Amino acid sequence: MNLKNKIILITGGSSGIGKAAALQLVQSGAIIVLQARSVAKLKEVAAELTKKGATAHYYSTNLTSATAVQETASKIINEVGLPDIVVNSAGAGEWLSLKEASIEHYQETMASPYLATAYTCKAFYDKMLVRGSGHFIIINSAACFFAFPGATGYTAARWAMLGFAKSLQADLHGSNIDVSMIAFGKVDSPYFTNNPVSEERIPKIVNFIMPTMTTEESGKIILNTIHRRANIVIKPVMMAICVWFNKFIPGFISWLMRIS
Repeated sequence: MNLKNKIILITGGSSGIGKAAALQLVQSGAIIVLQARSVAKLKEVAAELTKKGATAHYYSTNLTSATAVQETASKIINEVGLPDIVVNSAGAGEWLSLKEASIEHYQETMASPYLATAYTCKAFYDKMLVRGSGHFIIINSAACFFAFPGATGYTAARWAMLGFAKSLQADLHGSNIDVSMIAFGKVDSPYFTNNPVSEERIPKIVNFIMPTMTTEESGKIILNTIHRRANIVIKPVMMAICVWFNKFIPGFISWLMRIS
């Protein structure tokens, strides 16, 4: 797919996986639109992209607010144009048990990534449908396929993302709008630096058999998905194999996740 002059919106584009995706798109000739909350970080990434020859725009947005998402979507359409591809990479949420978590924790972890993604897709959906083309990419965690101790809010939100992606694929079947979900294993991103407790709670079996991916690798996978338009992508390969086994021996896989 020729991406020259295609408008690609990346939520959560100020750091981590979103920023990595933007850096991979620099040589494509695409017009890159970054969305996140921190103005300072957005400016920094946009300047880095511009130095590399890309056309970059940025919009500070509270992606957990439906009103803010809709208002910013209107600005993007009026000032840059209707995105051809939307990469939903915004996400947060510390891994906490039911005992540890507050009521607000469940609201916050569902607000981002799930509601942020749903709001963003909805904001552009109607106009994409009229145009007759578009591609939504939903960045998720492989936690959406499993259950393990100490992450009741996080895993529930990631399962919601899986349900949303599959439902959106069914909704848009037969249209010219594609939906891809990418489920990553552990990525060496600022998320784990900011949430050390979460990193400690990754099941040991995962750390033992699966390599930690770099953000650069995650960016390349997103770029590849843009070209291939695959429905579901699970990386690394060992994670995809684990998900496959979970379909046939879920009790054993759940036991492994618990004991480790």
